[in-house]
Amino acid sequence: MKLAYYPGCSLKGTSFEYEVSLLKILEALNIEIQEIPDWNCCGASAAHSLNHNLSVALPARNLAIAENNGFEEVLAPCAACSSRLKTAKYEMGLDDILKKKITDSLEMPYSNSLNISNMLEFLINVAGKEKIKSLVKKPLSGLKVASYYGCLLVRPPKVMKFDDPDRPASMDELVALTGAVPVDYSYKTECCGAINSLSKPDVVMALTGKILYDIKEHGADLVVVACPLCHSNLDVRQREIERKYAERIGLPVLFITELLGLAFGFSPEELAIGGHMVNADKVLKKIS
Repeated sequence: MKLAYYPGCSLKGTSFEYEVSLLKILEALNIEIQEIPDWNCCGASAAHSLNHNLSVALPARNLAIAENNGFEEVLAPCAACSSRLKTAKYEMGLDDILKKKITDSLEMPYSNSLNISNMLEFLINVAGKEKIKSLVKKPLSGLKVASYYGCLLVRPPKVMKFDDPDRPASMDELVALTGAVPVDYSYKTECCGAINSLSKPDVVMALTGKILYDIKEHGADLVVVACPLCHSNLDVRQREIERKYAERIGLPVLFITELLGLAFGFSPEELAIGGHMVNADKVLKKIS
């Protein structure tokens, strides 16, 4: 199977740690990927609210390029990107007129047949839990980890078709494979505010603060995510939230690929963990 990789904008910029750690764990899993040539922004998160046809055409172009290069599966690690790619496929599958309009605008053939996986789907369904478990060299025993799913990994269910939209468990299952203890809490799929971080920072701090303080109350050592937008709000905004509510949080926020990488035996430096705002050194000492 030829596996295409759609990095999206964030993994090439503000969330470079996600790509670094992804490539490391794929190396360990012996899975080869190829970046989609000449890929473009998928339009997340504003295009779908401004121009419907454009919101379909932008992700569809990436899918068409992948299909015309012989790929059968696309990995889109960013939750927002995977959502836009899957939504484009879903909408074109329902509407032949829309599909023709979009395909004509792309000026390349496209059958809409590619399978698209977000990070969690890929790890569970393509890499496989048994393979992941077999690669654990450094069990993260005793580490308490809260999985934050956010809005886009499992919703809307008719589009994403993965995990339970109300009580997802896939990331918790991956956490357990590392030897860490999954932490249950109340707001696993509550919105963190996403791109409103700049336009409505007070709203984002209220939403994100509620999530982080609940995670802390349930005894977690750290948080794992599979979404650059979620990571930005939970990590970058954390100190500002602490100042606003005059209560310390102190929760490192890692990408799920970084957590797996640690369990696979890679060093924090190899996984670029030092690039985050909330320092993880104290937590990492628990597994050193």
